[in-house]
Amino acid sequence: MKSLLIGIVILAAAAFAVLPPAAVGFGLGWGDDVLTFLRGGVPVVAVLIGLIAVFIGIADMKDRAEAKKEKLKSEESAEKNNRDA
Repeated sequence: MKSLLIGIVILAAAAFAVLPPAAVGFGLGWGDDVLTFLRGGVPVVAVLIGLIAVFIGIADMKDRAEAKKEKLKSEESAEKNNRDA
């Protein structure tokens, strides 16, 4: 309950800070600053997400290659066992 109340207070404070005082009669008018921050932060976040996706893709390709090698090994050993039997 305490965290819910704190969350609501923080959301209200954020909304108050972004509202333009000329349009609604109250607020801090930080909307332009927030948009500037978002415009600068979105490309950085996109680059980080892209790097993570590349690393995951490389790891996935390595895992598939390793699984393929192990499958071939198991097939070879099964074939060898069938010949020996």
